[in-house]
Amino acid sequence: MQAAGSEGGGAHAYRGLRSRRPVSTLGEINVTPLVDVVLVLLLVFMVTAPMMSRGIDVSLPVANQPQTESETRIIVSINAQERIFVEDRPINLQLLEDTVRGMMEGRVHKVVYLRADETLRYGRVIAVVDKLKNAGVDQIGFAYSLPEEKARR
Repeated sequence: MQAAGSEGGGAHAYRGLRSRRPVSTLGEINVTPLVDVVLVLLLVFMVTAPMMSRGIDVSLPVANQPQTESETRIIVSINAQERIFVEDRPINLQLLEDTVRGMMEGRVHKVVYLRADETLRYGRVIAVVDKLKNAGVDQIGFAYSLPEEKARR
């Protein structure tokens, strides 16, 4: 019985190994040809894509457009002594709103550039910004120096 059991066990073990091998080789897919095809297609698209996005040649007509004047910049400055200037003219904080509102009339772009000394109190700068916003300014650009410009001074 012992001999029959060992033979039977060995035969089942051999049969099990043999039946598992073809299943494992059939389950694996060789991706190398797939990668080759994808790389070739990628290369073809990379080469042909710039050729396909060529613009249409059109001869545009020339229009006699009047020269539009570029708007001059409005610059508001606050120095270290907290004095306010519009362009180069000194002005009082209470008159700033009316002055800037008058300068903004007829302008398409309501932009003011603010130059403020770095040693100023934050509240003083905000008071000027508040007056500018009340005057109808849409955008306020804050002027600053780049580090290399500051080193030259």
